[in-house]
Amino acid sequence: MKILKLSLTASALALFAGQAAADCGNVRMAEPGWTDLALTTGIASVVLEGLGYQAESDVLGIPVIYESMVNNDLDVFLGFWDPAMETYYAKYREAGSVETVHQNLTGAKFTFAVPKYVYDAGVTDFSDLAAHADKFDHKMYGIEPGSNEVMLDIVGKNAFGLGDWKVVESSEQGMLAQLARFEKSKDWMVFLGWAPHPMNTRFDMEYLSGGDDFYGPDFGGATVHTQVRKGYLDECPNVGKLLTQMTFDIPMESEGMGYILEDGDDAEDAATKLLKAHPDYLATWLEGVTTQDGNDGLAAVRAHLGL
Repeated sequence: MKILKLSLTASALALFAGQAAADCGNVRMAEPGWTDLALTTGIASVVLEGLGYQAESDVLGIPVIYESMVNNDLDVFLGFWDPAMETYYAKYREAGSVETVHQNLTGAKFTFAVPKYVYDAGVTDFSDLAAHADKFDHKMYGIEPGSNEVMLDIVGKNAFGLGDWKVVESSEQGMLAQLARFEKSKDWMVFLGWAPHPMNTRFDMEYLSGGDDFYGPDFGGATVHTQVRKGYLDECPNVGKLLTQMTFDIPMESEGMGYILEDGDDAEDAATKLLKAHPDYLATWLEGVTTQDGNDGLAAVRAHLGL
């Protein structure tokens, strides 16, 4: 009986080990529908596929992304904007259920913005908005539901006298389409702006000062971080090594987002085009990283891209 028990235990351990390996072979990611995060998630997907992994990506609201990581339904999120997303992440950091493992972008920003003609008319600070409420139709424009919690918090707290304003939630593209219409007619609009994003060159726009208590200093100056579900880097160290070495920059992301927004590419096609144009990023990202079956990672990804 002891021999049988040991045999069953060994078989069970082998089965569990096989399941763990299979889990590492399928990397589950999500992003909230923002073009910058669609791009970076697309880049990660292309690189992972070149290494022999399967990569999945869903578009989900930020609260759903975090809950899915806690519930072991997602592995990786490349888009924690700090400090703008602190209100979403705080309880998961305190619980230790979602881990921040790498800063993948510096120089970002995320706060209220207005067209330049509105800025030139005297709206340069959050505190200027209420005095011109009628011109703005008591509305501020956000993006996808679940991504506008700071805006909603400002209204809920009646900060800057904006308690009777409405947050118009739609999508990134819906908000920018509205901005294009308002810019043409010179109507007034305050909206959620951020960089990197092609909106900064497509539109003549300015960021508002005064939102430090909500979006952080320096016009919502932010860093972007890679996060994983608890324990993922220990379970899947090869993927983890890639994730802790994959760093982006503003010019790269701006170029890639242009492929999506202006050329109509999907995220993975944009990522492939970007990596073919700038293959030098790969050497740093893939240092010490192998394919899923243990071969040279850099050579495999270059071959996958046709380089």
